[in-house]
Amino acid sequence: MNSLGFYPANVLLPTQTDLTKGSDVAGDQYTSQPDYWQEVESFVGDAPSTLRLILPESKLNDPNVEEHIADINRSMEDYLARDIFKTCPDSIIYIQRTQSDGKVRHGLVAAVDLEQYDYTPGSGSLIRATEGTVLSRIPPRVAVRKNAPIELPHVMLLCDDREQTVIEPLAGAKGTMEPLYDFELMEQGGHLRGWLLGEKEQERLAAALSALADPAAFHAKYATGGQAVMLFAVGDGNHSLATAKECYERQKRLTSPEQWPNLKARYALVELVNLHDASLEFEPIHRVVFGVDPEELLAALLRYYPGAHMGPGEGHSLSFVHQNGAGVVTVPSPTHQLPVGTLQNFLDAYLKENGGEVDYILTHDAPLQILEFPQLMRGQPN
Repeated sequence: MNSLGFYPANVLLPTQTDLTKGSDVAGDQYTSQPDYWQEVESFVGDAPSTLRLILPESKLNDPNVEEHIADINRSMEDYLARDIFKTCPDSIIYIQRTQSDGKVRHGLVAAVDLEQYDYTPGSGSLIRATEGTVLSRIPPRVAVRKNAPIELPHVMLLCDDREQTVIEPLAGAKGTMEPLYDFELMEQGGHLRGWLLGEKEQERLAAALSALADPAAFHAKYATGGQAVMLFAVGDGNHSLATAKECYERQKRLTSPEQWPNLKARYALVELVNLHDASLEFEPIHRVVFGVDPEELLAALLRYYPGAHMGPGEGHSLSFVHQNGAGVVTVPSPTHQLPVGTLQNFLDAYLKENGGEVDYILTHDAPLQILEFPQLMRGQPN
C-alpha cells in the first residue's frame, strides 16, 4: 500500500486490564463539563486506562499542565515496563462500534504516512484537512506528544466510497478473521468489537483503495481535470494529525533524508470510515465564546466584513445568542465556501487580538467520538 499512504501498523492491545475502564473518549470532548471527567476518574480508579495517557483539553490551561504532561509520559513508560500490552505486528483492524444511539459504525484502524498529509489550504496531498488548522492549537499538543513512547489515535479519516467497496465487504468476512476484542465502552459509549485482517483481506483492501485512488476514475467522478487525487479527508481530529505532522517535521530537521522512512514519528494511527456509513451524522458545531463583551464582539464582526449587517439577507447568515438577546448577522459576498469558515476566520482574528476563549459544542457528539483505547501503536509500520 506504499502508494496509498495507508499501512498496517504494530498495534498494542491490552492483556491485563478491564477494557471498559481502559477505554476513554477523545480528550477534546466534554471540555466544558468537568463533572464528566470527575466521574471517569472515579470509575477508573487505579486501573490501567487511556485516561492516564491523554491530556483532556479541559486541562490545557491548567497551571499544572506541565506536571500533567510529565505524568502522562511516566504512565506510558510504566505501562510498557509492566508489559500490559501484546503487540499485533503488521496489523489492520476492522471494527464495529455500536453507538449509544444503536447505530453501528464500521471502520479500519491502520497507520498513515504523514508524508502524504498536508493541512495547508490548496494542498494537493493524498490526505487533506477538511477544516482550517489553527496553528496556535498545535504547540500544547506537541508538548504532550513529542516525548511519548506510544502513539494514540484520535483521528477519523473519511473516504468517499459510495459503492461500499473498501470497508463494508469485511462485515461478511468476520468468520474468517481473528477476533481481538468485544466489550462495553464506559459512560454509555456503546460497544466495540474488532477483528484482525488476514493477508487475503489486506490484499482485497489494497485493491479497493487503489481503485478509489485511480486518477482517471477520480477525475471522472469529480470533474476535477488534472488536479491531484484526494483519497482521504480528515473527518475528525484534524489538529491531532497536524500535531503528529509537526512532530515528524521536527525530527526530519534533525536527521538526514535517507533516515526519514525509518522515523517512527512518520506514521500516525487513524480510523478510516466511509463517508457514506449510515452511522455518520453531520450536525452543527456551535461556537461558545467566553470572556468577551457580546455587543463589542458583534460590532467587531460587522467591522471585520465590509457590508455585513444585522438581520437576514443574501450571503452567509451567522446566528447568535447571548444573555441579552439573539439574532443574525449577514455577511454578503463571502470569500469562504461555508458560513462556518466565515465565522471561524473572524473568531480566530478577534480572540487573538482581544483575548477570550472559544469552545466547540456538538448538538449530538456521540457519532463523532473517537475511541482511544485499546488501539495504540508502537514502532514503525512495515
